[in-house]
Amino acid sequence: MKLSQKNLSTTQIIALGFFGAIIIGTLLLALPISSAAGTITSPVDALFTATTSVCVTGLVVVPTYLHWSLFGKIIILILIQLGGLGIISFTTGIMMLIGRKITLRDRLLLEDALNLDTLSGLVAFLRKIFRRTFIVEGIGAVCYAFVFVPEYGFLCGIWYSVFHSISAFCNAGIDLLGDTSLAPYLTNPWMNLVTMVLIILGGAGYIVWDDLLRIISEIRQNRIRPSQCFQKLHLHTKLALLTTGFLILFGTICVFCLEYTNKGTIGSLNFFEKFQASMFQSVTTRTAGFLTFSQANMRGTTVIVCMFLMFIGGSSIGTAGGIKTTTFAILALSTLSTVKGQKHLVAFHKTVPHKTVQKALAVTSVSFLVLCTAILALAVAETGSLTDIAYEATSAIATVGLSRDYTAKLDLAGKIIIILCMYLGRIGPISMAIAISSHEKPSLLSYPHEDVTVG
Repeated sequence: MKLSQKNLSTTQIIALGFFGAIIIGTLLLALPISSAAGTITSPVDALFTATTSVCVTGLVVVPTYLHWSLFGKIIILILIQLGGLGIISFTTGIMMLIGRKITLRDRLLLEDALNLDTLSGLVAFLRKIFRRTFIVEGIGAVCYAFVFVPEYGFLCGIWYSVFHSISAFCNAGIDLLGDTSLAPYLTNPWMNLVTMVLIILGGAGYIVWDDLLRIISEIRQNRIRPSQCFQKLHLHTKLALLTTGFLILFGTICVFCLEYTNKGTIGSLNFFEKFQASMFQSVTTRTAGFLTFSQANMRGTTVIVCMFLMFIGGSSIGTAGGIKTTTFAILALSTLSTVKGQKHLVAFHKTVPHKTVQKALAVTSVSFLVLCTAILALAVAETGSLTDIAYEATSAIATVGLSRDYTAKLDLAGKIIIILCMYLGRIGPISMAIAISSHEKPSLLSYPHEDVTVG
């Protein structure tokens, strides 16, 4: 993985890496062999599909199950896996697989890409990421096979199981089941459970995985007691887990209460099925994009809740999009700390550095600004209700993939806007955080302080 002589920054390499993968994917998907009809796919539709796959979003302008051949679907699956693992991680993993030496420069790049603080054990950590990813996806495929094999036959059922396991774990939300996605399995507890677990595991982030497995290992070795589990977790893991749990519960309760009597969504289901469908919607809204009922039939208040969940997304160094759970947690705790008149942000007896609060604020502010710009641009370029447009733009920016049946209606300008949204949504918050942490230059000057009235 040689850097160019121009000494590109990590942010630029990540952006160019995703761009390169999208272009290659576009060229492959545009080939006649990639379409079921054996014809050339429109360059814009191929570009849209490649972008939604690499950026693990899930918005589609042509039916995945109908338009693409087996070759095209395999290309989409590879792009999803590549996008889920990350360009730098995926490339480094290929280098390791073919036995190429990982240089110090490669390690430094990987450290920045994974937003870690040390080079120690970096390659071993990457190996663990790959191993655990494929193990979880394999287990997910086996679990899906109990449903898909009896329904579609052995070979087709296995293929569907592998595809949807990778798509769910990578939080892509692309499926081969038709226009209704997982709606036929709305009341199927097994399908709902397997999909939700894969989405949550993929969205939790590899740092959380590593920390939890470390705790389990220490318990087995009798180094800590089970009652000390939470106390021994790193602050990042505590915030990620608690925020994830809170958002899932919050979303479930909101969808359950707001849609309880809505016959177009969950109103006709029994109590347990309503709760199950509400939880699935809460989980998938935060970045996955699978759906079990029509998003177009949701009430306006539910749409607002879902857009809020989309914007936050999953956790850092995972397959999810959004500003990330820890970013939201830091902002919430910082606000609470300010209200209490505290000078420092303290969480679980740990002081959070001020620069971390600044990063969280920067990521959120830039993401919100991009979202507002995208909504405005889409409203100018397209016709339709502002609710549908805002939902579409939020879904693209947060790489979620849910739509109120609006994606297929997009014209050329709208498709280009959504493509840019998906691309910026995938690299934006990550690159912003890395750029801020990687290019700090201490100032040699100290200027006088002067207060400014706010609020």
